[in-house]
Amino acid sequence: QWLIAPYLIDMMYRVRKVSRTEEPELYSILDRISQKSRMKTPELVIARIPIPNAFAYGSPLTGNRIAVTSGLLNTLDAEEVEAVIGHELGHLKNRDVQVMMFVSILPAIFYYIGYSMMWSSMYSRRNEREQGSSLAIIGFLSIMLYWVLTFFSLYLSRLREYYADRHSATTVDDGARKLSEGLVKITEWTERTRRQYPATYSMSSLKTLFISDPDSAGRDLREVYHTSIWRSDQDLVAKHLSRKVTTEEQLAELFSTHPNLVKRLRALQELQ
Repeated sequence: QWLIAPYLIDMMYRVRKVSRTEEPELYSILDRISQKSRMKTPELVIARIPIPNAFAYGSPLTGNRIAVTSGLLNTLDAEEVEAVIGHELGHLKNRDVQVMMFVSILPAIFYYIGYSMMWSSMYSRRNEREQGSSLAIIGFLSIMLYWVLTFFSLYLSRLREYYADRHSATTVDDGARKLSEGLVKITEWTERTRRQYPATYSMSSLKTLFISDPDSAGRDLREVYHTSIWRSDQDLVAKHLSRKVTTEEQLAELFSTHPNLVKRLRALQELQ
């Protein structure tokens, strides 16, 4: 799965390779941050989708890649794109693609074991009832372990987003501010784009790869839209930072691959 995943991602997100002559500024940013990160410069590709986002992926067959969407390039300023690339390089440096691929497989294994055991116990013969009861217990415990591992993998995914944010903040000049502004603009324009192009909703199927969860954009902006107006990117960041995280948002975060936006911005503020 890991080896062929990049090819599937290329097809799903209409990825196009770009040369240094096509995007010299992007490659200049990528080279500079890669050097600071003491990494080999990954390949740069553009995903031709309107939602502003970015992601890192790759395998031994394809090498490491960083993808930025056409929506991101049309929405963010150059300095914000720089911070986003710094975040994605953090994922590659921390080997998050490999780690999360391995962690995500474990819940699936225990779900399959639990489902098989529960199903087998239901069709045990009378003279095999004792064995059937044992299978049912093992199946039930496997299903419980599946849920525990699922929540653990979601927690680990959120944690590694914080690590990637920190990497951007420490390798990009004034990275914490640039990434904060980039994140709120990504969130704002993701919701606008999804209202304009409802079909882009299906592009969130691999949202764990993205720098920002497209499914939570509406929830993240709801309170700000209802209570505030803003005149600049810094003002919008300040509006998010000033509001309290609701109980609904805290519960929703438990089921999310990404941290709550307000918590994420506050963590970046501590790095400034």
